[in-house]
Amino acid sequence: MFRSRVLTAACAAGRSGSATSSGHVIRHFATASPVSTAARNHKVLVVGGGTAGLTISHQLLRTGKFAQDDIAIVDPAIWHHYQPGWTLVGGGLKTKQELRQPLHGLIDPKLKFYNESVATFSPENNQLTLGNGGQVGYEQLVVAPGISINYGAIKGLSEALAAPDSLVSTIYGYETCDKVFATIEKLQKGKAIFTQPAGVIKCAGAPQKVLWLALDYWKRAGLYNPSNPSSSAIQISYATGLPTMFGVPKYSAKLEELRKERGVEGLFQHDLVAVEGNKATFALPEGKGQVTKEFDLLHVVPKMGPHAFVKNSPIANEAGFVDVDDGTTQHKKYPNVWSAGDASSLPTSKTAAAVTAEAPVLVHNLLRSMEGKAAEAVYDGYTSCPLLTEYGKVLLAEFKYGGEPKETFNSWFGIDQATPRREFYYLKKEFFPWVYYNSMVKGTWELDLGSSSIFPNDCLLYTSIFLMACDVSGSHEVYNSESSLPNYAFDKVIAGFCLFT
Repeated sequence: MFRSRVLTAACAAGRSGSATSSGHVIRHFATASPVSTAARNHKVLVVGGGTAGLTISHQLLRTGKFAQDDIAIVDPAIWHHYQPGWTLVGGGLKTKQELRQPLHGLIDPKLKFYNESVATFSPENNQLTLGNGGQVGYEQLVVAPGISINYGAIKGLSEALAAPDSLVSTIYGYETCDKVFATIEKLQKGKAIFTQPAGVIKCAGAPQKVLWLALDYWKRAGLYNPSNPSSSAIQISYATGLPTMFGVPKYSAKLEELRKERGVEGLFQHDLVAVEGNKATFALPEGKGQVTKEFDLLHVVPKMGPHAFVKNSPIANEAGFVDVDDGTTQHKKYPNVWSAGDASSLPTSKTAAAVTAEAPVLVHNLLRSMEGKAAEAVYDGYTSCPLLTEYGKVLLAEFKYGGEPKETFNSWFGIDQATPRREFYYLKKEFFPWVYYNSMVKGTWELDLGSSSIFPNDCLLYTSIFLMACDVSGSHEVYNSESSLPNYAFDKVIAGFCLFT
């Protein structure tokens, strides 16, 4: 049934998509060397070389409206990481090394690259000061440095993560994400606790992805029986600072169903505040005190928040995020300041997928601003979370402001994405990582304004073929980074996709 619906839609897309193909060509950027910090001005200055910063910079450049060095990027990082892939590392499906690339190699040489941190913003003067004291001016400013991981906000966490013999780990960091699967493999019996904090984090579904992969691993190893968890060698708890499994009711209901079916203890409104030895302490809501739980394995999602240089600046709101309009992404006080991605105040789940919808709105409105026109494009809050529910299946959550589902494959094929599917698993494991480095951060993954899909219209055909190949491949991989969708299928889909990007 799924295959026939995909084939029908793919054929229709092929007839229309070939006629409307943009003809864009994916480029491999030459190295953009870090430059000196002599004071100068740029038409557009982008703070952040992460997902949002690179995507927006290159989409602007591709408009053909900017000359050499008109656009500049500021970021102190050496490496750029595909952070959504760290859940795959935590499940033993990929290595962390294959998910990172040198940042300078991802920046088009037509862009100026300041390989420095930002010290302060001076929006009244259209200027910022770099960490080395240099000053850079701008006509338009895009602030997209992401958010910071605050390990110190949980007492004892930093020490526990650093201890090589402890079974405390987190996927939220390059240095620690590969420790996660090592702890899962090592645990043979005892109590496993997986946490999620109250407050803002990167990808609110990621904490559960690790939980479900670990459970599946232990089930296959004979260490966990979902139908009789109390008699299993391992007992599993999910401790979350939230009152539900997920922030969107439709997907939360399905995940709660899975939690009960699989015998996972739910510790709701339990916010981890301290780790000491094999004991985890959680704060309860409304001043009800604290509870302490013993564990043999602990996966922690640290507290997160805005970078200090943003939080303490004139462009931040009371919570420390860049204070922009929920629809236009334009700053509420300074009309030539914009923001997208995790650092923005946009009230949606902070994911790379959200950037696919935020970026074209910001780019469109920024260009209008440069022409003296008012912002007109509106971001609807679209975001997505490909939530691994076991090895080989993904629940593909897609939604917009208000927790309203906005599902690509429901729109195309009438498929309920709350049902975990093998086809979505290959999007998460194979397709999205490839597209990220070969299209998205290069500015070629361009959605139409108001699109109802995570995919550009001109690649619908090849995405559909990809899913159909997954559907017929019969490949079910389990914690093996070497196994994947048969290469002949994946390579043909990617080759076809390149023609349209």
